Amino acid sequence: MIRTRFAPSPTGFMHIGNLRTALYAYFYARKNGGKFVLRIEDTDRERFVEGAIEKIYRTLKTCGIEEDESPEKGGDYGSYIQSERKPLYLEYAKKLAERGGAYYCFCSKERLESLSDDNGNRKYDKHCLNLPKEEVEARLKANEPYVIRQNVPIKDGEVSYTDMVFGKISVPYEDIEDNILIKSDGMPTYNFANVIDDHLMNITTVIRGMEYLSSTPKYNLVYEGFGWEIPEYMHLPPIMRDAQHKLSKRHGDANFEDFTAKGYLPEAIVNYIALLGWAPGDDREKMTLDELIEAFSASGVSKSGSIFDEPKMRWLNAQYIKELPFEKFCELAKPYYEESVIKGKFDYDLFSRSLQPRIEIFSDIIEKVKFIDDFGAFAQEIYYNKKLKVEVEMVKPILEASIKALTVATDYTNEGLVNTLTGVAEALSLKKGQVMWTLRAAITSLPATPMGVTEAAEILGKTETLRRLNFSLNLLK
Repeated sequence: MIRTRFAPSPTGFMHIGNLRTALYAYFYARKNGGKFVLRIEDTDRERFVEGAIEKIYRTLKTCGIEEDESPEKGGDYGSYIQSERKPLYLEYAKKLAERGGAYYCFCSKERLESLSDDNGNRKYDKHCLNLPKEEVEARLKANEPYVIRQNVPIKDGEVSYTDMVFGKISVPYEDIEDNILIKSDGMPTYNFANVIDDHLMNITTVIRGMEYLSSTPKYNLVYEGFGWEIPEYMHLPPIMRDAQHKLSKRHGDANFEDFTAKGYLPEAIVNYIALLGWAPGDDREKMTLDELIEAFSASGVSKSGSIFDEPKMRWLNAQYIKELPFEKFCELAKPYYEESVIKGKFDYDLFSRSLQPRIEIFSDIIEKVKFIDDFGAFAQEIYYNKKLKVEVEMVKPILEASIKALTVATDYTNEGLVNTLTGVAEALSLKKGQVMWTLRAAITSLPATPMGVTEAAEILGKTETLRRLNFSLNLLK
């Protein structure tokens, strides 16, 4: 059975690159009838961030990613939090040392620093490899500080493997250092813990970023040192913020929860991120989670990085927003109305009817309703419209006729207002669009608004609409 895993470090928010890795691992497992495992790799205690594990769980759940085994759900392979497995890694490191694939190293910090060349490069020289067994045991018994290092064979040739995306990858033995497997504090390094866990959790397919392409051979030497089967690999190209720079957690780029706070829908984020570095083989851009799973394959993964284009994600999010049931849109929009100038003053649903087809993300609402409070004196040039052939000299008769008609009007619904203003246009022998354009500017004092004049007038009500029209008329005098 195919078993994939997502193994994030709890060092902060869920970065978009991490989310894509989780998605691809999830897609691959589901597509092949396998299992998707969540493992928390928290051996780097210096970078551990309180609450980060909860953010990981929350993000996966929000995105619809359902792990089959995790620290919460358990499974057949024990704890899924690395820090809780500390004795296990030491046990396996000792076993590897017994098999000749690792050794104890007692070198001091000063000796290690002396190994640096003129360029500051440092490679361990296997100084402790051939220490007599009796000496090693005596130094351990004396509680001397030590680490356990990987024993990379000294020989010509290369270590090779085949990646599902990049094909054959080879690294010369001479370029692989005897890396530390167990640190002096007893904690395992990533290099060692991920191999032990992947084997013990029966992970068949390791999906991760391409930064591990060249280091995977040293992991494979650990597998070989134990006589274990090596998993298949799928390394993923980076997500870029521009042509030269990768998205970076350290630079605060692309936080999933920041995007949801802005008003992006989780399903739109998932859809967009899934298509960064992978293509379904057709022209589809809007895809459900089930469609993404069905279409996913390693052959569609690109070898080159993809630039994160937030305007494109905004566009895709707008498509999702337009398709929401109206009641759901109103529910999701309410927190943003509550942050805006209209908080508690109007029926939010009246705004939602106009805004649902006009916003890209929900936080757009805050800016788009500002016209309610921002009304004031304005330049007369905003009346001018070349396409509709609206000239400034046409404005005064339109305003006067409209004020007269709206004063006696009794139906201030959008439909009723359309009928009233259509009558004004007919009486003045003008096109309806000319009247609507002019009045929209007159009651909003803006050259562009998120809704038509009748929609705005319905929200403002009769008294405020007439007050604004009279104000704008007086500006002409």
